[in-house]
Amino acid sequence: MFLALLLVVVVVVVTVVGLTGHGASVLAARRARGGGAAPALHALAAFAGAAALAAYAWGLLHVTGAVMESGGGAGSAPAPPCRMPGYEARALHVIDQSVSFLPLGFVCETTDGDDYTSDDVPGYVNPAVAVLALTGAASAVAAGYATELRARARRRPVAGHSNGPGGPV
Repeated sequence: MFLALLLVVVVVVVTVVGLTGHGASVLAARRARGGGAAPALHALAAFAGAAALAAYAWGLLHVTGAVMESGGGAGSAPAPPCRMPGYEARALHVIDQSVSFLPLGFVCETTDGDDYTSDDVPGYVNPAVAVLALTGAASAVAAGYATELRARARRRPVAGHSNGPGGPV
């Protein structure tokens, strides 16, 4: 599990670098060509996606630390991440733990079928990931809409000009 989490972190970091470079190249091309709102929205989508992935990777590193800490050995039952202040009574009944990827967290499962999430992942990570991901998705949709509007405006006939065979002169 530990190596799989680290592999995901590496993939996410590479993707963050790629999205950041893509956003920067879109902005550079916009500056050279000029243009409407679509390139800026496209770049915003790339940057917001990169920021969402970076925040997710940060939370995933915290989960990886919790997985490493719960690895076994003396004093590992219940898992140390499950021994949070305020959960001491529940920690005595922990029988298993797992990783939740959405929302990101280290989950402690108890004998009565209930579970609770440890506080290893900072409280701002999941809301930040959600807001940034939604911003990126909304920006991508808006960029596509702006591109479509611009393409339709170019195809629209202008009054008094010929639009091809049989068109007004």
